[in-house]
Amino acid sequence: MCGIVSYIGKKDPVPILIKGLRRLEYRGYDSAGLALLDGKSLNSVKKAGKVSELSDELSISPIKGNCGIAHTRWATHGVPNDINAHPHLDKSGKIALVHNGIIENYDSIKKTLEKRGVVFSSETDSEVLVQLISEIYHKEEGQLDFKDAVKAALQEVVGAYGIVAMCSDEPDSLFAARMGSPLVLGVGENEFLFASDASPIIEYTRNVIYLDDGEFVEVKNSAYSISNIHTEEIVSKTITKIDLTIEEIEKGEFPHFMLKEIHDQKHSISDTLRGRLNLEDGTSMLGGINDYLPNILEASRIYITACGTSWHAGLIGKHLIEEYARVPVHVEYASEFRYRNAIIDANTILIAISQSGETADTLAAIKKSKELGALTLGICNVVGSSISRETDAGIFTHAGPEIGVASTKAFTAQVTVLIMLALKIGRKKGVSLHRGKELISSLKEIDTNVSKTLETIKLVRQVAKATCNADNYLYLGRGVNFPVALEGALKLKEISYIHAEGYPAAEMKHGPIALIDKDMPVVFLAPQDETFLKILSNIEEVKARGGIIITVTDEENDSLNSLSDYVLVTPKSHRYIFPITSSIILQLLAYELAQFRGCEIDQPRNLAKSVTVE
Repeated sequence: MCGIVSYIGKKDPVPILIKGLRRLEYRGYDSAGLALLDGKSLNSVKKAGKVSELSDELSISPIKGNCGIAHTRWATHGVPNDINAHPHLDKSGKIALVHNGIIENYDSIKKTLEKRGVVFSSETDSEVLVQLISEIYHKEEGQLDFKDAVKAALQEVVGAYGIVAMCSDEPDSLFAARMGSPLVLGVGENEFLFASDASPIIEYTRNVIYLDDGEFVEVKNSAYSISNIHTEEIVSKTITKIDLTIEEIEKGEFPHFMLKEIHDQKHSISDTLRGRLNLEDGTSMLGGINDYLPNILEASRIYITACGTSWHAGLIGKHLIEEYARVPVHVEYASEFRYRNAIIDANTILIAISQSGETADTLAAIKKSKELGALTLGICNVVGSSISRETDAGIFTHAGPEIGVASTKAFTAQVTVLIMLALKIGRKKGVSLHRGKELISSLKEIDTNVSKTLETIKLVRQVAKATCNADNYLYLGRGVNFPVALEGALKLKEISYIHAEGYPAAEMKHGPIALIDKDMPVVFLAPQDETFLKILSNIEEVKARGGIIITVTDEENDSLNSLSDYVLVTPKSHRYIFPITSSIILQLLAYELAQFRGCEIDQPRNLAKSVTVE
């Protein structure tokens, strides 16, 4: 959840570290800090709040050094304040450490160290690790290298970590390790960077190494070595070239990343589709799963597992796969799936969906399923991510970097991949060429449809202005559009702090209808499909009780216009394209409501982009 960046080289580390923290701030923004080594001197500055506050403090009280580590925090153990901010220093003031993850057995280690006289200054689990390293290092002073002390300490901890540490006794060195939390090594010319993802690195080098669990890195004298934490065995790693531009991780002319990423969907969806549509055969081409297609076709059941927005994409995927492939699909929260005795065997397929590819619960679900013999497929956005490496095969979404905490373009790219996957399986199982061509033709028009959908922003702004003081919102849909209702409600909760719920439209009568009054906006997803007349009846029920009716449809008609306070229209297309275009309208609605309410849109309170702790 937290963001780590470090630098060692010939440049001034401070501007590199601050810029890196800004690019990682989506991972957590409760506090920030950095520590530098200047010869044998170790100095640290930490501040509660966002990276800007740390930057302001450094402008008043600058520090210098030749290498440094930095951290932006999402609090797990201990409130957000200066003391609990990272980096954490040991009792001697010689050792500094930044940590992303959770040390599960920190309490027992802490009690042991306290009995030995160690005094702790923070409430964090991370300080326990740096004090443990210190205890081991100084106990064997002169006999144990700092590297070996770090490794020895890591043998004692249980939990997840991505760490970078340094020691004033070794002023030209950095030490890093990974277990369950992402960490990337950037390899430049006589300089090295560690970071939680590649975004802080690309300005200095495009050569990176994605660390795997159990790996330890020592950077010393302009060289690096990677070994196994437990066995000391040297590990040979391939350097990967990052295909990413600085423009992709900047806001450009937009006031917020979220708005930029909503508009990016004019291109991100087509990037996901590029080279994958075969109109002549009415199917999709997904090279990442070709080797496993026989296994997929023979599967007796499919599980889709994910968290948050990706889970909503999975619910849409269930409709698509069952419609085209005629195989039962179960959609599971990854956080729950791993703790129940699901029916998994060699005839089971697990599809794991994650934007970052680092979601801890989803990774745990993958590992459990593999142990039970299932074939695992990943749908994620980040090449080199843990999920892309842990699954047997997969499909990348190619949505590009998503910095805004509330997911937008990643969601529609995930749905796009699921459409292609469902059609791929379906055509192999006998779906007609006509049905295949019909869907492929609609996918080929999606750029135009998304562009026209984005033109609704002025009317969406009017809706937002009229309803921005509402305390509650209700989203209703049927069939494949029920998950869209869930996703619309989630977007609103995330960035506007308005309580919202998504429901199947018919279920409104089983409870939520009691909440409807003149102050309650109700969003209906009402495409002109087989559910339209039923949705129209549900709109009548809300109208009779004085609710504010906001209808999202793909075709206006007199009934909708007369019953609705606002009608937002997407272009007419295939019924499985409507979940994409209608989701974009709901993203715009959440954004505009947050604007009117003065909310922090890109960094909503208490949230982080990538949930890398359980």
